[in-house]
Amino acid sequence: MKAVNAIEKKIFTLPQLRSQLASWRVTNKTIAFTNGCFDILHEGHIFSLSQAAKEADYLVVGINSDSSTKRLKGPERPVNHEHSRALLLASLAIVDAVVVFEEDTPLELIRAVLPDVLVKGGDYTIETIVGSKEVIANGGRVVINPIVEGFSTTGIIQQIKSSFS
Repeated sequence: MKAVNAIEKKIFTLPQLRSQLASWRVTNKTIAFTNGCFDILHEGHIFSLSQAAKEADYLVVGINSDSSTKRLKGPERPVNHEHSRALLLASLAIVDAVVVFEEDTPLELIRAVLPDVLVKGGDYTIETIVGSKEVIANGGRVVINPIVEGFSTTGIIQQIKSSFS
């Protein structure tokens, strides 16, 4: 039997997440954290999340709220609303917790989570990754995963638009 009810239980508010993190840490489990808009889930996202999941016992994913995504990506985004995006991420076996954040960056969320491993994909440097100083100061580490070329939400949206014009 599939644990369909377990999917919604992987979507947390920050107070709920803090409680869950405390219970994981009591058993000496490690926490990895990554974040993004995850507007249209694609192969690049799955690769990045899979790599992040390998870094610790549990993977927490922060997703930008609808208003935050709109500020970062423009007035036509997000395509999928925050609960839909959270639900899709929570349905992945490699994701243990999902939390929505309102700010444009996850800095406050990272300060609250203080993961053992902060994971980002792309052409960042440790110096340019939001929260890296806080994680390193707390004894954690930062991992930068390569981007899978040819996959981006913006590219998918452009491809859909061009097929209708």
